[in-house]
Amino acid sequence: MENHMFPNIPSQESLDWAYAMRREMQEILPNLYLGPYAAAMKSKLNILSQTGITHIICIRQAVEANFIRANFPDRFRYLVLDIADSVTENIIQYIPQVRQFLEECFCSGGKALIHGNAGISRSAALVIAYIMEKYGLSYKDTFLYVQQKRFCINPNDGFAQQLTEYEPIYRAKLSFLSGSRSTDNCLLKRKHIDDTDEDEEMRLPT
Repeated sequence: MENHMFPNIPSQESLDWAYAMRREMQEILPNLYLGPYAAAMKSKLNILSQTGITHIICIRQAVEANFIRANFPDRFRYLVLDIADSVTENIIQYIPQVRQFLEECFCSGGKALIHGNAGISRSAALVIAYIMEKYGLSYKDTFLYVQQKRFCINPNDGFAQQLTEYEPIYRAKLSFLSGSRSTDNCLLKRKHIDDTDEDEEMRLPT
């Protein structure tokens, strides 16, 4: 698939990273933030509101539900995902749901925060997956892009392997969909031509 089918990813400047920043959220793309649960705790409501966050993806395992919560269901729209930070966890299955949630957010003029517990593995993997698909990038290039804004990201080896293998899959899918649209357009044009020919025949003198 040719790169011109994808938009250009926004240019960025890397942050002067400080260790304490791991407990804060960072803006990875315009209106898309990545961070730890510490950035979405009850004490951070003012910061979330001032930043303009409208949507939050909360990633937690069932056993983490006691201390990783959707704290503001009346203030923000939430998507809560039950994902383990395990090398055997299938994270690819959640990509369509995340992409749809984010696109709905951005289309409505909102801003989204994606967080897990530490904002390092699960949430980072899904941010990377979203950017890969949106801008047509490889896992490696996207990882480096996200790392420029949140240096501490480190998807587990299982997630990294899945996302590396996902690249040709999403490219093939998009290529197929693009081809289907082209075929549909051709069929519509052919039908239009046929209909026009029939109209011309009906107007010919007998």
